[in-house]
Amino acid sequence: MLEYINYLLLVMLFFIINRMLPAKGVRHITTLDLKNELKDKNKQFVDVRTPSEYKSNHIKGFKNLPLHQLAGGATKELSKEKEVVVICQSGMRSQKASKFLKKLGFAHVTNVKGGMSAWRS
Repeated sequence: MLEYINYLLLVMLFFIINRMLPAKGVRHITTLDLKNELKDKNKQFVDVRTPSEYKSNHIKGFKNLPLHQLAGGATKELSKEKEVVVICQSGMRSQKASKFLKKLGFAHVTNVKGGMSAWRS
């Protein structure tokens, strides 16, 4: 029984660590870096917060595609060939979205560290 509990704890620890690690192939930038990136019209900017969060405050040029809608086909609005820059409130949901986009075959994905909480216009 003790071996089984240890095994379960090990599996849970693996999943927790795996969720916290940055996704392979995802670039991470600061909000300061983002200010320069916004000038590039060849990039797609996606805000994965809820519609109400987006409505209360967002960065011009970002499209609102909430995280829960990405799995439901909202990615059809994005080109897999163009870079996708993803932001959320703190950087956690955008990191999850970035991993998801990479798994779907998006070639260039960038996560904004710190999210809107770190953004200063």
